[in-house]
Amino acid sequence: MIEPLPPAPTPAAWMQLNQQITTCRLCPRLVAWRESVAVTRKKAYQDCEYWGKPVPGFGDPHARILVVGLAPGAHGSNRTGRMFTGDSSGVFLYAALHRAGFASQPTSADRGDSLSLTGLFISAVGRCAPPENKPTPRELANCQPFLLEEIRLLPRLEGLVALGRIAYDRLLRIFYPNLPGYGNVPFSHGAFYAPEEGKPWILASYHPSRQNTQTGKLTIAMFDRIWQKARELLITAPQGG
Repeated sequence: MIEPLPPAPTPAAWMQLNQQITTCRLCPRLVAWRESVAVTRKKAYQDCEYWGKPVPGFGDPHARILVVGLAPGAHGSNRTGRMFTGDSSGVFLYAALHRAGFASQPTSADRGDSLSLTGLFISAVGRCAPPENKPTPRELANCQPFLLEEIRLLPRLEGLVALGRIAYDRLLRIFYPNLPGYGNVPFSHGAFYAPEEGKPWILASYHPSRQNTQTGKLTIAMFDRIWQKARELLITAPQGG
């Protein structure tokens, strides 16, 4: 007999968390940067109204896979208000998710488009756009409770895909804090940490940044294999919402 999956938390729980995220001002350096960028804007986006706030997670509340990136891009998520939306990293990511059957469409333009995710939720270890894409350890520590609460609100979660070394290391710290040096599986593209009982698996990928994709460090084929493996790792039968 297959046991029923636990119900997803109510929309009110997600609304409360997202309100906490978007109103956070714990990190003065990040607050100043994200708001400055939202005022000065990039030349190509002078006519856009920037989000300019911390960015909440996005996706399916029944998700079995959680994707964790680094932090919003200054003119991507910091402009659009949705994870991996509005920059080259998102172009690469959502096209791959669409090919793998996780995304309803291959593009992610803004919060008002019709994109939806199935079985997957996207988040990050940092919620504000950091200068030079480099949040400090303290800033990431301030953001960690938001990620922990998202994990708690995803009761069907089976595994995590970490986009980049920083996300991978932080997830290992969260789920396997007693590992010496964060375990014997150092970061690499395709690195996999098998789950202990009651904990999710962790799969690593190079981050789909412009630097990685344009130099060929991360190719379409390499990225597609990550999502194929993620699908293969799912152990429970698909369930309706």
